[in-house]
Amino acid sequence: MDHKPVFDGPSAPEGDAFYAPLPELPHGTFGDPIFLRPLDNPEAVLTHGQNWLVLYRSEAADGEPIAVSGIIALPNDPPRDGQGYPIVTFAHGTVGVCPTCGPSRDYVGSSAHPMNKYPQRLLNGFLDQGWAVAMTDYEGLGVEGRRHPYLLGKSEAHGVLDIVETTRRLFGEYVGEQYAIMGHSQGGQAALFAAHHGGRVPGLVGVAAMAPANHPYGIVRAGSLLPATDGGFAFTPLFLSGAVVGDTTIDVDKVLSDTALLVWPDVLTRCRAGLSDSDSWGGLLGIQQFRSTLLNPYPAKPNAEQTKFEDQLRLMNPDLPISVPIRISQSADDQRVKTETTEVQLPGFTISVRGVDALAEEELPVTNPDNPPLYVRYERGEVMVPNPDPDNLGAHFAMLDYDRNAVTTWLAERFAG
Repeated sequence: MDHKPVFDGPSAPEGDAFYAPLPELPHGTFGDPIFLRPLDNPEAVLTHGQNWLVLYRSEAADGEPIAVSGIIALPNDPPRDGQGYPIVTFAHGTVGVCPTCGPSRDYVGSSAHPMNKYPQRLLNGFLDQGWAVAMTDYEGLGVEGRRHPYLLGKSEAHGVLDIVETTRRLFGEYVGEQYAIMGHSQGGQAALFAAHHGGRVPGLVGVAAMAPANHPYGIVRAGSLLPATDGGFAFTPLFLSGAVVGDTTIDVDKVLSDTALLVWPDVLTRCRAGLSDSDSWGGLLGIQQFRSTLLNPYPAKPNAEQTKFEDQLRLMNPDLPISVPIRISQSADDQRVKTETTEVQLPGFTISVRGVDALAEEELPVTNPDNPPLYVRYERGEVMVPNPDPDNLGAHFAMLDYDRNAVTTWLAERFAG
């Protein structure tokens, strides 16, 4: 089926000029399309539908109008029921915070490539169901001139929701009024924040969060005690990139150690996997990350700037009131997003490192007493990891395939009312 968008805006720039910062945004409201062109990046294409690269108007967390890039894909077959395609707006997982890591800009040599490619089987399956798929890059991933505010919930929510409006304005002849939110990893956390703000765009029927990022406060504090290197310390500059947008008064020079400040600029040029290299954050010991003095030993007595950083970390946990059905899924074998709670005992204080269990079984039921989440927890050994697993993506990414049929059925039930 040849879908014809309704768009009378200017012709889109070719190549990477599409992502160049605009000197001025056109007047309008969130969701308005700015540029549109057929997606010509074979690495980002969903093969079971027609794909468009879109630049659309959105808002930063502080309300500033911004341009965000993304992809819209419509099924090859016409809508099945005459009501138009339901829309799934997909929130992707962690790739980094610099613009070239965005999924719509994916290329084989990028260190984000394995993470960007893995969800495509799931998303192609959504197209086979007769659902349109909208995929934001998020603020600062794709469009140049901004650093992505990692895990800053309101920014993520705007990106995830506003592209639904863009899809409707471009393809209103083909899409219906219903939409659902689906996210994985960082995108699971973003999906829950988007559902919390779901009243921004009408028609939301449910949210599915797979292996959602959670509780970064405990993770950062526990990691700061490790006298060893760990590729996971690459998340520290990502968390800080979101925190300094959430609180612009944070002085990074007083949060990080002198050693960590030497590699802090890498967050502007490397994707998440590249930050784990031994010449970057992957080469630091956990105890080398944060400024620590006799007066303010971290994490026992964080200084004032570190306290502001930690305040932002707490706000990133997606324990939010949500008015639509919620589905959380997680593998107990996940080594990237923590499942269970552990306690780190130290002289005079304890660090609680909480996981998805706590989010889904304790926190979300409390914030949603009349709308508790459905929690699908796959036990150890249940999620089959591909062998070989050359990119070491493990059960965290294998969930995208293992949980695919179940989450698709759940979404179909939401669309069916």
